[in-house]
This record gives sequence, structure tokens and C-alpha cells, in this order.
Amino acid sequence: MAAIEIKNLNFVYSAGTPFEKHALKDINLTIEEGSFVGVVGATGSGKSTLIQHLNGLIKLQDKKHSSVFVNGMDASKRATLKKLRFEVGMVFQYPEYQLFADTVAKDIAFGPKNMKLSKEEIDARVARALEVVGLDYDKIASRSPFDLSGGEKRRVAIAGVIAMQPKILVLDEPVAGLDPIGREEILALIKKLHEEVSPTVILVSHNMDDIAVLADRIVAISDGRLVADCSPKEFFADRQLVKDIGLDLPMAARITDALVQKGVPLSADIVSLTELADALSALKEGAHV
Repeated sequence: MAAIEIKNLNFVYSAGTPFEKHALKDINLTIEEGSFVGVVGATGSGKSTLIQHLNGLIKLQDKKHSSVFVNGMDASKRATLKKLRFEVGMVFQYPEYQLFADTVAKDIAFGPKNMKLSKEEIDARVARALEVVGLDYDKIASRSPFDLSGGEKRRVAIAGVIAMQPKILVLDEPVAGLDPIGREEILALIKKLHEEVSPTVILVSHNMDDIAVLADRIVAISDGRLVADCSPKEFFADRQLVKDIGLDLPMAARITDALVQKGVPLSADIVSLTELADALSALKEGAHV
């Protein structure tokens, strides 16, 4: 079943002015339920414009020729917009800046309250969301979110999104600004959310190491156009394409290329450090790689 179907999507900022920018150009894309999709591209390529169409934050400009359907709902219809926004959870860059309530519990409860759920269901969702993101309800629910550490704030912000139990989770640079430990914790959480909360995950990131390890499919955008839609191995194996659209290779691929130049026979489809370590181990043991 398709979770997302996009047909002939175009979008122009400041049309008819000297500042006109064609941000999306004839995007056609289908994302199946259960997928973990990495959306990549250089700054200004159109990534954020694309994902904001998924829950109606950006409206279709040409309803006659373009369409966006999410879980069977037309993203251009006002009648389904509220339900759509409950089913598509959006976690933007620096989500902790969206915290506003005087307690953690109230902040997380905001979305479920808008869903008109019972108090019992809201309380249960708040407790469950905190559990999923690894925070202790008894210790943190009554505290001000503004008194928490940076990593805890981000977890609370994510908890506020997953408390609505979205079927599709969209994350735009979710580890931006975090230290290495905080980054690894949030990436592990995203993997957990894919397994336990939202069957379909779309991750926008400039970090190719994260995308290579987490995503089962990569959608690459360059200058508003869809230029690749394939597995991480296929995408990063095309070194020239990655370079042409202004992206870096994952660290494992860069190390692989350096070793190949020194005569080490390694495959171009190595994208993770674990794969590289296994390949080098096999070579050491005299196996064919």
C-alpha cells in the first residue's frame, strides 16, 4: 500500500517577481507504507519544500495537474487537512524551540487534546510517549520543559509529535546542533520510532553517514528535480552523481576509495563502517571480496 503518492508536483516561490524561484519541478514519487526513506540534496535543492506538502503546510499551486495523496487523503482538501496533520508527524530542525507549555506533560498533551481524545487516553499517550523517548514520567512530567537539558528538550518535543501516533513520521535534520552522544541517542530513537510507532519514516539530512545506515531508500533532489530514487548502496556507488549534486560520500565510502587507490580490492557499494570492517576482515582471512 502506498503511504504517499505525489504526481507532477511543482512549486514556485515569489512567482512573477525578480525573486522567483522554481523550488520543485515535476516531482513524481510513491512511498510505500513501512519504508524508511532518506531525502537528500544540497541546501536550497527543494527538500523542505517537498516534505511540507505532505501535511498541507505548503498548499498545491496547481491542483489541476498536480496531486499529493497521503494515506489515501488528498493533501489539497481542507476537509481532510486536520486528520492529515494528525497522521503525518513533523519534527523540524531544532524542535525544542517549539516547546511552549509550563510543564512537560501539558506540552506533550497538546496534540492529543486537539484530537478530542478522552482525558484517560491523553494521559496514557503522554506516559507512553515519554517512555518511548526514554524519559521517566514520574521525574519529568511536572517539570518545566525549559529547565531540561538540550537533549531532554529535543526528546520532549519529539514525544509531543509521537503522542498523536502518526502513521508517517517526517524528520528534518533532527540531530542538528547535538553533540556526538546526543546525536547517537536521537538516531537510535528514530530507529525505535520506526519499529514501534510510525511504520513510515522520512528523514531529511545532510549527514550521509546517518542516511546510509538508517534508510532503506534514498530520494535525491537537485535544483528542484528528482535525480535519484534507489537504495543507499546504489546511490553512493554512483560517485559522480553524488559529487554533481553537491553531497559528500559516507565516511566508509571515502575510506574505501582511499584504500582502493592503494590497491586494496574493495567493493564500491560499501556504505557503513561495519560493512567496511567486515570486508577488511574477510580480506585478512584470505576470502574473496
